[in-house]
Amino acid sequence: MIEHLSGRLIEKTPTKAVISAGGVGYAALISLATYERLPEAGGEAALHTWLAVREDALTLYGFATTAEREFFLLLTGVTGVGPKLAIGILSSAGVDVLRENLAQGNAAALTRLPGIGRKLAERLALELRDKVGSVAAAGPDGSSARAGTRDEALAALLALGYNRTVAERALRSALKEGPENEATVEALIKAALKHAAGT
Repeated sequence: MIEHLSGRLIEKTPTKAVISAGGVGYAALISLATYERLPEAGGEAALHTWLAVREDALTLYGFATTAEREFFLLLTGVTGVGPKLAIGILSSAGVDVLRENLAQGNAAALTRLPGIGRKLAERLALELRDKVGSVAAAGPDGSSARAGTRDEALAALLALGYNRTVAERALRSALKEGPENEATVEALIKAALKHAAGT
């Protein structure tokens, strides 16, 4: 099993990354969140990975954080959710939103995700509600405190009238600028607002 991949980033799109490692170019399907965390082509990149094995294909999936990979595995463990649907759900919602909706058993919110009907949403809410705690306890860097800071900043941006997609993208951009933006909720909100205003 390929658990981790690092090397020079050859190419990236919102759905795929190609990394050169040991003279071989590995293509991995990725979420939008992972795409936004990757450097520009030519830079050094690292992904946590999961290999889907089928009779007719081997497909590698890549994740910027262990939390995202864990959520991916939780999703694919539910009947009716394949790897491609799971990566699509992560692209549409992201780990933080999924964690919140699943922990609350909010099936109605899940039905707004692409490819998720009412029955599947109810199944996801029922089967994963009690399983997201272990993933929810840690943010992308393993810090529950930082995860809380991000959640509070996201709530503030939503309260200010930004839609969730814009707010999450602004937060990711702010986090990429440096750890100082995550020192306090106020610092993160201010940094994110600069990016949100430009969208």
